[in-house]
Amino acid sequence: MELSKINSLVELYFIKSAEVDGKRPFLKWLKPNKPTYKWEDITEGIYKISNKIKSLINEGDRCLILSENRPYWLMSDISVMNAGGISVPIFTTYSSNDYEYIFNDCKPSLIIVSNNNEFKKIKNYINLETQKIISFEKIEGKSLLLQDILNEENFQKNINKNLKRNMPACIIYTSGTSGNPKGVILSHGGILANCEGALELLNPLIRKKDPIFLTWLPLSHSYEHAVQFIQILLGAKVFYAESLEKLISNMSLAKPTIMTAVPRFYQNLFNKINANFKKQSGFKKLIIEKTLDLGKKVLKKEPLKTNEKIINFLCQILVRKKIQKQFGGNLQAFVSGGGALDKNVGEFLNAVGLPTLQGYGLTETSPVVSCNLPGNIKVETVGPPFKTNQVKIADDGEILVKGENVMLGYWNKQKETDEIIQNGWLHTGDIGEIDATGCLKITDRKKDIIVSHGGDNISPSKIENFFCNNEKIKQCLVYGDKKNYLVALIVVDKNAKDYTTIRSIVDNLNKSLSILEKVKKFKLIDEEFTIDNGLMTPTLKLKRKKIIEKYKQDLEKLYS
Repeated sequence: MELSKINSLVELYFIKSAEVDGKRPFLKWLKPNKPTYKWEDITEGIYKISNKIKSLINEGDRCLILSENRPYWLMSDISVMNAGGISVPIFTTYSSNDYEYIFNDCKPSLIIVSNNNEFKKIKNYINLETQKIISFEKIEGKSLLLQDILNEENFQKNINKNLKRNMPACIIYTSGTSGNPKGVILSHGGILANCEGALELLNPLIRKKDPIFLTWLPLSHSYEHAVQFIQILLGAKVFYAESLEKLISNMSLAKPTIMTAVPRFYQNLFNKINANFKKQSGFKKLIIEKTLDLGKKVLKKEPLKTNEKIINFLCQILVRKKIQKQFGGNLQAFVSGGGALDKNVGEFLNAVGLPTLQGYGLTETSPVVSCNLPGNIKVETVGPPFKTNQVKIADDGEILVKGENVMLGYWNKQKETDEIIQNGWLHTGDIGEIDATGCLKITDRKKDIIVSHGGDNISPSKIENFFCNNEKIKQCLVYGDKKNYLVALIVVDKNAKDYTTIRSIVDNLNKSLSILEKVKKFKLIDEEFTIDNGLMTPTLKLKRKKIIEKYKQDLEKLYS
């Protein structure tokens, strides 16, 4: 299959489904009593759902998908595209304000929702006279039940031949500094180019074992949304995890060969394994120390002495094999994306026998720009750029990206599109360098976007402005880059310095924010941010970097 000649993601699916044995298992949700879907089941389902959606929408209509990960998600996503619509995946963790904004912004004509719990979050923003609903389970509102659509016996096998690479495939909303989510329009060709770039990374892995994926990152995330088409391309078997809490036990069951996740997962993994290591003593402690020491040497391609080779072999048997078995025993690689992976975590996991490849990208680049390659892992970098895009460093150090994978633009935001894409180059807002081996290294962030440990983009200014709307809060700075939750510095009115009162105000404000945006802890400070003390610009914007430098210790204490 020549990916460069494929016209659309829909075409990719149907070409692949014709190549594989239709009886081969494809999708499985690991919740109890859920069926395994074969390729022929999914293909038939896509035909049926496409036919129904085509009767409900016009070409180019936006079709919103709100659901947890499950086989129906993939079927719906491809069906929307096949019916001529534009898929709009949204997170189940958005705030009510975000849902309202997105509905008003993209004006979907069709809403695909999983269950009543998700429906309740959005029902106030639906106009039943103009918008249709398809639900995976019965809901309190009027909807077409997906199972009824799948039960229809007569259906046409229509494949949309009018789709082109430069046409919109989906709109994925991401946080912006303006406060409201931005709709990133990704093309069929952009995601296909990402799939093509990923092949170089994955080919060495799939030669050893048939690809099996365990998916837990939401499919509404640009990273996982693209991964599902890589899974199709590889003809992989895909398991959808029950939940993050059951991920490790799910790994034992699914026995994945490849797994994609965000830094938060790897940090938790590191903490769990490391905590167990610290409990050991005597010979066990010694062999663990040797496993880490020699594993890091191998990772850095440092030569081992003869006695070290023997010890490393013992480490492989006594430590690494046992750890690998806990994760199913078939793992060829973890792939980390959606945020920066701590260098120590990367070295540790590779050393203990869990190959971990770090990549880099943005929603605006469909989303992957670069990634480390198997057998050539440099954990301090994000690997070489994919051959399907170009990367260069601007005079001020900003990373610029050019290629088919660059978004078509922001939905309804031409000004912001023109600001970020200049002469075909996407200005990422990240600062970096390319080393002598051609690997990209991220050194700083130019833009004021917080990337959580889970790889989620969070706009601090949106939260800060919201907090400052309260009369008792004069100023606020939100902090939490590469962290598991957000904290804040708060300057309050002189008459409102009682911590308990402010705690109550913050708790109340948090109710209007999404889970990711909630401020868990804060510190009250006396000094205001002003132009005179150098903590504000002449245009009254926070000098974020200087404030964080000044209060770094106070902020970090909020995580202890």
